Amino acid sequence: MRNKARWMVSLICLFAGFMVAVQFQTTEAEPEIRDTRDEWEIREALQQEQQNQRELLEKIAGADKTLESYEVDSSQVQLNTLKQSIDVLEERIGLTEVSGGGVVLTISPIFFEGVSGGQTYPEVSPQLLSRLINDLNTYGATEIAVANERLTNLSPIRNVNGSTYVNNRPLPSLPFTIQVLTEQPAKLKDYMEASQARDFFNMENLELEVEMEESLTLPKYDAPLHLEILEGTGE
Repeated sequence: MRNKARWMVSLICLFAGFMVAVQFQTTEAEPEIRDTRDEWEIREALQQEQQNQRELLEKIAGADKTLESYEVDSSQVQLNTLKQSIDVLEERIGLTEVSGGGVVLTISPIFFEGVSGGQTYPEVSPQLLSRLINDLNTYGATEIAVANERLTNLSPIRNVNGSTYVNNRPLPSLPFTIQVLTEQPAKLKDYMEASQARDFFNMENLELEVEMEESLTLPKYDAPLHLEILEGTGE
């Protein structure tokens, strides 16, 4: 057993000695490489390296400016898109003036004489006006202004102390006009002339005349927007 251990130790020592000899020969076979360049060559190399670093820094700075420019352009594009969206929403809500072709409806009393003799002067009731507005929307109206009051989805038409109010403002005395924008003015005019709305107006001693106009400009909605209504519907 001891002989076997001795042989193992001898073998390990022999292997270690062989590795040392190989390492010694490899070290001697590779001569030391010295820098044989003179001082000027070293300075030129150093200057060239500094120039390379300077060019690299300039490229990095240029890339940073390009990236910053892209970010600014992207922000501007987003801002322009947001403004366009706001403009579209304001136009849809009615917060801007709008122009186009359409028709003008004139509402006037049929009888002027005899009013002082006891006959009641005719007025447009909220129910009659709402029926007319519904017919206009059904027949292709896109925008409507009643007596210079722009209608929106939030515009109330109601009775206040016996008077008809639109956008919380009373209608003026007769006659007054209703301006309507539509993509097909001629068709809307024909529809309204044949509509039962004229018969209902006649029954109230009112006359409804319809005229087609090539160019109309409707005012913007300038009454306060009650946004709490919209907030309530979103809950």
